[in-house]
Amino acid sequence: MTSAAYIIAAHRTPVTPEGGGLSRLVLHKLAAPVLLACLRETPVRADQVDEVILANALYGGGNPARMAALAAGLPESVAGLSIDRQCVGGLDAVLLATRMIQSGAANVVLAGGAESHSRRPVRMATNPDGGDPQTYDRPPFSPWPERDPDMHEAAAALAEHAGISRTEQDAFAMESHRKARCNGQNYSTELVALAGVSADAFTRDLSPALCARAKPLVGTITAANAAISADAASFLLVVNEAIARQVTNQRPLRVAAGRTIGSDPEWPGLAPVQAIRETLTAASARPSDLTVSEIMEAYAVQAIACQRQAGLDPATMNRSGGALARGHPIGASGAINAVRLFHEMQAAGGKGLAAIAAAGGLGTALLLEG
Repeated sequence: MTSAAYIIAAHRTPVTPEGGGLSRLVLHKLAAPVLLACLRETPVRADQVDEVILANALYGGGNPARMAALAAGLPESVAGLSIDRQCVGGLDAVLLATRMIQSGAANVVLAGGAESHSRRPVRMATNPDGGDPQTYDRPPFSPWPERDPDMHEAAAALAEHAGISRTEQDAFAMESHRKARCNGQNYSTELVALAGVSADAFTRDLSPALCARAKPLVGTITAANAAISADAASFLLVVNEAIARQVTNQRPLRVAAGRTIGSDPEWPGLAPVQAIRETLTAASARPSDLTVSEIMEAYAVQAIACQRQAGLDPATMNRSGGALARGHPIGASGAINAVRLFHEMQAAGGKGLAAIAAAGGLGTALLLEG
């Protein structure tokens, strides 16, 4: 018999730009305080934790989940599971935790992601002919170079394909910053202050004049309508129903459904659309049933296209701003969306959706019920 999985706590660090206030923290010191914060407000003891699942894209090897678990003082029996699905990894960690709970393989799992652009290793490939190693920025996400676009180029192609102008993209980015500035108080219960940083550092009063001066990246994609590289950690506490029933200080949210799908690697920005559709179908839900949605804003054009093609109500989407106003710490971003969703739903209740895209044509969606 399948058990129900619930999220009973969710926290994150502030998001800071690469080279910013969290740049001196190694990954496990970025993650460990957030793990502890998730336990602190619940009836769950550290010795009850069965697993820590940590998504990361840039760490460079090893097992950062194990490092974070040990740094947080969790039992040595917690092995730690590190995963890499690039941008969708943080949300996939929550889905993996859910399936462990549902199958009875675990009762308590801390799941999320952590990323430090600031402390990422330099990547080099050895030369089989004995020459000097060659540096590279990212690995391939498709075995076919002609179908493995740079993310800026993929976003620019999507904008042209979908007929989404720079003006629309800039307006969406300005609105993301505005909502984050106006509703920043909504972050207070989710944030874990760290290294003297207690608020997202990048949010600003983004104006049309600033957008007009923003550096073009590719086509209509600019530094104003694309999310910046960033550092952050984010985790959620996923438990079985028996433990969820013990929570009295906030609303446990049941994981109703979730999907990770692969699609055309040439159009990574559209991958969440099918994941959203399949997730809603699995829960016999419709876009109109959603009270809240948190959709990744790696690029304004990607968020706009996903909202339109999935039929989401813009009024429910990213009500307190999104990644355009925070930044994009790759492995943590999906988990940040889930943390935001958890806290928005404490007041809104109903059904809430989180979704994110990744390089290679990956899309993940998660549906929660209050």
